[in-house]
Amino acid sequence: MINLSLADIIIILIYFGGVLYIGFRAAKKTQSTEEDFLLAGRSLTLPIFVMTLVSTWYGGILGVGEFSYKYGISNWVVQGVPYYIFAAIFAFFLAKKIRATNLYSIPDKLEQAYDKKTAILGSILTFILMTPAPYILMLGVLIQMIFGWSLIISMIAVAVVAISYLYWGGFQADVQTDVLEFFLMFVGFAVILPFSFLKFGGIEFLQTNLPPLHLEWSGGNSAQFIMVWFFIALWTLVDPAFHQRCYAAKDGATAQKGILVSIIFWLVFDFMTATAGLYARAALPNLSEPMMAYPMLAEAVLPPIAKGLFYIGMLATIMSTLNTLAFVSAQTLGRDIFGRLRIRKQTKSLSAASPWQADEIRNPKSEITTNYTKISLIASFFLSVVIALLIPSVIKIWYTIGTVVIPGLLVPLMASYFLRFKIDAQYAFLAMLLGWLTSLCWLIVGQIFMNTNGYPLGIEPMYPGLFVSFFIWSLGKIQK
Repeated sequence: MINLSLADIIIILIYFGGVLYIGFRAAKKTQSTEEDFLLAGRSLTLPIFVMTLVSTWYGGILGVGEFSYKYGISNWVVQGVPYYIFAAIFAFFLAKKIRATNLYSIPDKLEQAYDKKTAILGSILTFILMTPAPYILMLGVLIQMIFGWSLIISMIAVAVVAISYLYWGGFQADVQTDVLEFFLMFVGFAVILPFSFLKFGGIEFLQTNLPPLHLEWSGGNSAQFIMVWFFIALWTLVDPAFHQRCYAAKDGATAQKGILVSIIFWLVFDFMTATAGLYARAALPNLSEPMMAYPMLAEAVLPPIAKGLFYIGMLATIMSTLNTLAFVSAQTLGRDIFGRLRIRKQTKSLSAASPWQADEIRNPKSEITTNYTKISLIASFFLSVVIALLIPSVIKIWYTIGTVVIPGLLVPLMASYFLRFKIDAQYAFLAMLLGWLTSLCWLIVGQIFMNTNGYPLGIEPMYPGLFVSFFIWSLGKIQK
């Protein structure tokens, strides 16, 4: 439990009120067409693109604090550098291609390149990848600390707030609230760093009070541990939020420039969060819950009002990502899975349908898929609360999902954008299915049957999954 003044509480309540106001104001302008509800009419300009991407891609603030507290500047090496690299690769090689397709989602691209079966499997993996569970958990923990509610009540409260304006406003509401949250996330950490410096001192204080390994790039971790996080950063290339914002940009140049500019903002924000994590470890060396590094540092150094600003900065950082993941997750479940299954079922009777019925089957009204997305938004939040209760660790959720899903999606999806690398649909489906199942089984065997809680042959689950997926892709190229 933390101690907040009345002024701090008022600032936090104003933040939530502001988010609701902006979200519902955006909802009034949102139309029921697919393009408007799902992609804000493909109208994102460069400043809006940058603000929504920067805030969306940096939601795991408590997890970042936990990693910094445990491993020091290794946090920047592991959680920062690989993402800059793959974001740049995405910008130079994928952003314009994605926007040029004029599609709506990753499963759309998989169906265009391969077939509907591959698209549905890709939808399932995308849905798993985009679960907002870690962000529900982080916000629930913060709300629990602020108001003293139980964790489950706190998570439900967060879900209700986010569902309310996303349900009516769609992607437009997500983007407009992201703009506010972009500014607030930087304000929060711009507040805590000067107060930490004034209370404890600068570099000399950190060098004196930090464990030596916290100032080494590896943080004392093994090369394989660090390497697997670099592979997890491949998440960037298959991240549906990146693809969604490219689809929503007004043109390909906006998408490409927007990602490159965003990297600069992420670098600056990483510097701020890494420094705050080092101060937390140096000043508070015996925290039983490292995930609480930032809140406990705020308790130690911030006066009223400044503390309220810092907390809304953290809340905004998490909330922006929660909104996007929940919305993309709902779109994937409602439009890309249920919508495709519905059309597939109806198509079986296409030959017996009248001409107008056949046209409806081929071209279902956008309001139908929009309604599927709205209903799935509720289901997505419910499942996320369950996952957060079952796996109450942000880093563990990230690791588990990333290491299992990425091997399935990466190779077939990347190959679909380059004609020379494309393979036949049957091989793409097998590469996706067996890459995913290999990593999943490797993870299960390691967690259940290995006495040391390691993995077979000492190999992380992502590697065999990627190998199998790439091997099947190679077979597909040979056959082609």
